Amino acid sequence: MELTEPTAWSTDRLELGEGLRWVDDRLVLVDLLAGRLLETGGDRPSPLRELRRLDVPLGAVAPVAGSAGDWLAAAGTGIALLPATGGPRPVAELVADGPDPARMNDAVADPHGRFWAGSMTYAGVPGGGTLYRLAPGAAPVPAVTGLTVPNGPAFDAAGTTMYLADSPRGEVDRFSVDPHTGALHGREPFLRLAATDGGPDGMTVDAAGHLWVALWGGSAVRRYRPDGALDREIRLPATQPAGICLGGPDLRRLFIGTARHGLAPAGALDGALLAVDVPVPGLPTALAAAPDAS
Repeated sequence: MELTEPTAWSTDRLELGEGLRWVDDRLVLVDLLAGRLLETGGDRPSPLRELRRLDVPLGAVAPVAGSAGDWLAAAGTGIALLPATGGPRPVAELVADGPDPARMNDAVADPHGRFWAGSMTYAGVPGGGTLYRLAPGAAPVPAVTGLTVPNGPAFDAAGTTMYLADSPRGEVDRFSVDPHTGALHGREPFLRLAATDGGPDGMTVDAAGHLWVALWGGSAVRRYRPDGALDREIRLPATQPAGICLGGPDLRRLFIGTARHGLAPAGALDGALLAVDVPVPGLPTALAAAPDAS
């Protein structure tokens, strides 16, 4: 089954489809504001299956190394472990006590097992967002501050380059990452988008080191070369693409989560999970180290 144009991958429509991951030959994603963790196959369109439902927003998850069925999650106002059986277990509280009501947003594991999770205020207060780093055996630390709505991050195959979006500002920055400590340095502008392009949201790096970016409000996803030059744009039948990943049997199927949230009226495919095939495969999904039991 070859998908030459963006195709609806299920009949489901999500409020905010984010956090897409290809894990154990299946696509995993969240309906963020509804707190739902969902999965579906990559061979043919099918209904989404609900794995978990939380009573707080669920930003994104990463599979936990050595613990099949466990997820490390950016959820509510912090980080939680979602075990294969039983209820969520708090790992770290991060933004419950800030001056403005806030929640966790996008998150991902890097190739070294660290978990990176962004926070944002509900009101989108400029400077009110932070990217946190949770390293194995350590407490979470603020890695990048002064953000508004952080999305991503996305890492290259070695885990030594990180891309981070600040969506309302239309900015994607690139960082060098110390592979041993996770320390960031060498921050530089990578993309500066016009408001008419849409805001950079979910991102992923492919096997060639190119960056795919979902453009919230821009009805498109784009692929950028490592020098920041635009390589390709795919127009979408949905206004608010939010999360993306490369999956499927050969990691060449680009899955795109979209959102109906805030659209009145929403179009027929707003909130749909979309899929289209691309020539260059993606990278395997990184696993998060198990959080400190203490």
